[in-house]
Amino acid sequence: MSNTIQEFNDYRSKMNEVILGKQNKVINRLFNLDTNTYAEGALSTKTKEMLGLVASMVLRCDDCIKYHLGKCHEQGISTAEMYEIFAVANIVGGTIVIPHTRRAAEYWEELNNQ
Repeated sequence: MSNTIQEFNDYRSKMNEVILGKQNKVINRLFNLDTNTYAEGALSTKTKEMLGLVASMVLRCDDCIKYHLGKCHEQGISTAEMYEIFAVANIVGGTIVIPHTRRAAEYWEELNNQ
């Protein structure tokens, strides 16, 4: 696993433990809702991760983009599919999304080369 991917995953896990360990009812419930939102349902988890990635790109959240790229990779999304996802995000979000697409493409390459 690339150092960038490992660092991101380690930091995310560590800080989630810190946050959830404080036992704040609202935050814990929010995290639970997030987890359950992406569970298999009427929409597949693959579809939900693609939707999450587009939303994250449009909202310009690099951490969220990396998270959903990782999940999309786990779901077996191809590079051709990924670039169509990038295209949708850029059409919806406009040219301000281009820098995030560059970073997403770089992270996608790292995921595929691990």
